[in-house]
Amino acid sequence: MFVTWKKQGKRIFSFDGGKVEFFKDPAFSSANLVSQADLPKGVASLTLNSAEADAGNYSCEVTESSREGETRVELRNHTVDSCDEESTPTPKEKCGSWFVLVERAIIIALLISVIILCAAQLSVIALKYEIVPQKKTVTITAGIIIVVSAVVGTILFAQDGYTAQNQAGLGLIVIPAVIVVLLQYFMFGMVFDCLPQATFALIGLQVLGYIVAVVGFALCVSACPPLHGSVVIAGLAIMGIATLLSLGYVFIMGSSMKDHPRPGKAVEEPLNELQNYVICEKYTVVDTPWP
Repeated sequence: MFVTWKKQGKRIFSFDGGKVEFFKDPAFSSANLVSQADLPKGVASLTLNSAEADAGNYSCEVTESSREGETRVELRNHTVDSCDEESTPTPKEKCGSWFVLVERAIIIALLISVIILCAAQLSVIALKYEIVPQKKTVTITAGIIIVVSAVVGTILFAQDGYTAQNQAGLGLIVIPAVIVVLLQYFMFGMVFDCLPQATFALIGLQVLGYIVAVVGFALCVSACPPLHGSVVIAGLAIMGIATLLSLGYVFIMGSSMKDHPRPGKAVEEPLNELQNYVICEKYTVVDTPWP
């Protein structure tokens, strides 16, 4: 049996079973068969020192009597950070990026979408309804907090590797999202004096999405690569859908009202007029002749 390993077409290792002779390229001095005893069983795998294992295309040619075959493989190297080795008795394998690029992009895009939809909803409310200064201050403060958390979290989470910074970044993306849920309830309160059942359903959907995202974060934070990254994505997607539906609900309800009064004002204004009428009825003007 004769085995030859090549890199980019250049021979780096060979084994002559008839003469039991080895050939090694000086640049690959650590090259060796995984198991010479298992070679007759078809195991012709090669081991290399990591420092010598350059990325590229490798091929293995095996000749036995009149039979021969060739296998091609591609070796890729990545700059990696070691996973946390304290959480398990045995060291974990090394990994590169905690989340793949597509997953990171989706998570960040969903967060940005939720913030934009929330801001659009607030703009619609500000244009259609009067907001007292105190509520404006609370809303602006909540908006600043969620935007700052999103920006810092995105910067940390977008970095390669599996470090405490990546974990903190994902935490800043997911955990502060509860502000969006509270802000949604607060914005509905600006529009409706008595919240309709539909608003509770929309808020409940947002709460569900937030819980799913937090559970996904808890499952991912201790695993490299993450085993449940799709759970985080699903949670943020549910929050995005709920925010979009809330925006549509507020816009439709506002457009269906003449001059865009608050729903409670339809009842408040007649009551105010009736109260003024009653007050006026309490006083009677009596004309008396001047002496």
